Amino acid sequence: MNSKRLLKISSAATALIFSLTAAGCSTQQSNATGDLISTADGEHVIEASGETAEYSNIKITKTGDSDQGDEADFYGDNSAVFATDGATLTLSNIEADTAGKHANAVFAYGEGTTVNISDSKITTSGDCSGGLMTTGGGTMNANNLDIHTTGNSSAAIRSDRGGGTVTVTGGTYKTEGKGSPVIYSTADITVSDAGMESTASQGVVVEGKNSVTLNNVSLTADNNTKNSDKSSWYQAVMIYQSMSGDAAEGKASYTMNGGSLTNKNGDVFFVNNTVADITLENVSIVNEDSSGVFLRAAAAGWGSEGSNGGKVNLYLRNETTEGDIVVDDVSALNMYLSSGTVYTGTVNADKTGEVYVEIESGSTWVLTGDSYVTSLACEEGCIDLNGHTLYVNGAAYGGGAMTGTAIEMTTGTGSSGNAPDGKPGDPPPGDPPAGGKPGDGGKAPHKP
Repeated sequence: MNSKRLLKISSAATALIFSLTAAGCSTQQSNATGDLISTADGEHVIEASGETAEYSNIKITKTGDSDQGDEADFYGDNSAVFATDGATLTLSNIEADTAGKHANAVFAYGEGTTVNISDSKITTSGDCSGGLMTTGGGTMNANNLDIHTTGNSSAAIRSDRGGGTVTVTGGTYKTEGKGSPVIYSTADITVSDAGMESTASQGVVVEGKNSVTLNNVSLTADNNTKNSDKSSWYQAVMIYQSMSGDAAEGKASYTMNGGSLTNKNGDVFFVNNTVADITLENVSIVNEDSSGVFLRAAAAGWGSEGSNGGKVNLYLRNETTEGDIVVDDVSALNMYLSSGTVYTGTVNADKTGEVYVEIESGSTWVLTGDSYVTSLACEEGCIDLNGHTLYVNGAAYGGGAMTGTAIEMTTGTGSSGNAPDGKPGDPPPGDPPAGGKPGDGGKAPHKP
């Protein structure tokens, strides 16, 4: 790790600071009051490398840029606070403000590295500058944070190559930049009892074999600014595989337990070039865009043409959900309604994709238009045709009980090689190219 570190403390402050990289020191306790400042390019304000360190009641200010895209996004160059090499860094009651480019606020890199942060405020204003960043198998534990990012490609809760584990409880998280979802996951990320809002991008993006779980979270998304020409749709939640090498291929997962999801523009869910489980239980879902759909599984500009659709297992439990579902000719859907769910909408109106629907007794599908499924499993009385026709494998459904077979979902998406641009969260045009790192498989795109 070729990282640099700079601490500047205001003359009015008092501090007791131990070097975090001094040879022969296995545990360090660092306490400071006042301001810690870095203005140089590529440097950190605080770095913990292989030791235990604690900071509280301080203000951290970071300016200065990084022109090393991969070094910043994957390995922590220019981040304000950086932990690596198995360090355990604890932060409480801090205020962190970054204004540089590629200036992530708090960064955990590498397996065995843990950052614990609580009761703190983070703001970032530069492009490609996330609030919390986790890569290389690191662990991030956050409690009661206020994070606000305004730059492009700057997710509030962010991960990149190598992923890790992120657990967030409480707090508020807001993004305003293009390509800046509240959460961009190439990791396993769980958020509970929090408020989240994006004003220009998706609310959540999950890439590849990774997950996002939201427990009692209020999520509002207004994806109104295109960051890529690879897709023509806007959405609140996007689940996909970019084939960049940053996220392993495999089944993605998005789960919401309780809470709410409000979409202001476009579709609620979009799945492309991957297999995904979407599980919703007792969630209030509102789509304020009358032209948007509830779920779109479809090909876009990622992956290989002909094999880059979305393959979705959709589980609705104790839900009252409205909105159409679109499944294109290279996509597939297994939809399961249970625990008293009422789903109202049209499924596969264009007769293109493969669809299996399974309805548990006590749950209901209310049609709003003619729908087409490949297979159906339900008890008598579970479907309200509402004046429309449901076709099952080409034949009109007559209203009785049926036994069907779910569609087998495969995880292979077909690679089109690295995708150096056009991902949600890619840097704006003119951003320096990714620099790569020996052994990382070559250049890869930046993400929020």
